[in-house]
Amino acid sequence: MQDMADIETRVLDLLWQRKGTRAISGRPVEREKVEAMLEAARLAPSCRNNQPWRFLVLDEPEALEKGRATLSKVNGWAATAPLLVAAYSRPDLDCRSRDGREFYLFDLGLAVENLMLQATELDLVARPMAGFSQRRLKAAFGVPDECVVAVVVAVGYEGDVSALSEEDRRASRAPRRRRPLGEIVRFNRLE
Repeated sequence: MQDMADIETRVLDLLWQRKGTRAISGRPVEREKVEAMLEAARLAPSCRNNQPWRFLVLDEPEALEKGRATLSKVNGWAATAPLLVAAYSRPDLDCRSRDGREFYLFDLGLAVENLMLQATELDLVARPMAGFSQRRLKAAFGVPDECVVAVVVAVGYEGDVSALSEEDRRASRAPRRRRPLGEIVRFNRLE
């Protein structure tokens, strides 16, 4: 495979800049930045342009407290995040292939990735979490039963890592590791 150092690409640069820290400051995120992230999400591709994504943005104190109450204990670090974004959809909002493959969660994931890339460009931390009670979140905010809340993203400015638990400090400071392309990619045939 080609050595990536031989080419320049803004997208790869942006992806490497993404911050995976759990240290998020309580400093509010400006509304223009929130709207830029949501616009980036809105511009994601989707099957037949169905745009099945829906976002619940929590940025007011009462809503944030209700949202934080649905998070798992392991995501206690997210209590300082001034913005939580719940990303959800439902099967009938998107394509289903004849063999039964549903695209709504894939398309929702594309939109969330766009939101996270825009957050990175704006020098924000955007950390997705699977650790939350979908049932409690739906009940707290009236999300319809037929919807799937796939992820909650904690968003904010980078905070003080020393304020985290030892485990979260260690995880936040750990170098980013990715499998080499040779482990995950095959060209033209599986071996």
